[in-house]
Amino acid sequence: MRIRVIAANWKMYKTPDQTRAFFREFLPLVAQHTRDEIVVCPSFLDLPAALESANGSNVAIGAQNVHWKEEGAFTGETSVKQLLAYDIHYVIIGHSERRQYFGETDDTVNLRLKTALEGGLTPICCVGEVLEEREAGATEDVLRRQCVRAFHAISVKKAAKLIIAYEPVWAIGTGKTATPEIAAEAHAVIRQEAGRIFGEEFAAHLRILYGGSVKPENASALMAQEEIDGALVGGASLDPKSFAAIVKY
Repeated sequence: MRIRVIAANWKMYKTPDQTRAFFREFLPLVAQHTRDEIVVCPSFLDLPAALESANGSNVAIGAQNVHWKEEGAFTGETSVKQLLAYDIHYVIIGHSERRQYFGETDDTVNLRLKTALEGGLTPICCVGEVLEEREAGATEDVLRRQCVRAFHAISVKKAAKLIIAYEPVWAIGTGKTATPEIAAEAHAVIRQEAGRIFGEEFAAHLRILYGGSVKPENASALMAQEEIDGALVGGASLDPKSFAAIVKY
């Protein structure tokens, strides 16, 4: 039985005061929720406010990115050591917006992923195709390529904490959502590729989240799919009532 993860990616939204206000409203709504792991990934500047607000609750705090070097002259980046100093244990890696706007590649995703796993973090590694690739019938090839490159030179033992998020790029922030069946098919491809690389036992326990315009209205249908082990939620996670509704799908 795979424990589902419902994770919020706040992207570049909210100030520290808005973060505190969110948690004041959100935490009472999910205080009794034990079925799933709940993770909120705010902007780096909001991490202290989020950690303070969520302290002692059933909500974990994660980061939106991490660099592959322990330290150094990498302006604007953050290391595993720095995240662990704040007691942060989840991190999003390879989000499509990082790939689209900031030059992230399959190879840099692999470097970040290896470093995060070696440092003891739980990475949420994102994969997914763009609209042109889906329309060309290349979704399976794209997902397999992204997995092969992301998992390169990572041992089964090191990969134990790995979480994958399937995010069809054409469904992020567009209001379009992959049908539960389309999402489940993509998840099956990812699980099959993970089984080929890490072994069937590993793949059977690997948690694969769906991300792409997840809302309270579609969360239940998505989560009803056996292959879907949770959600990485963008815009709908910014509102405490909306995100709580998704958590309690």
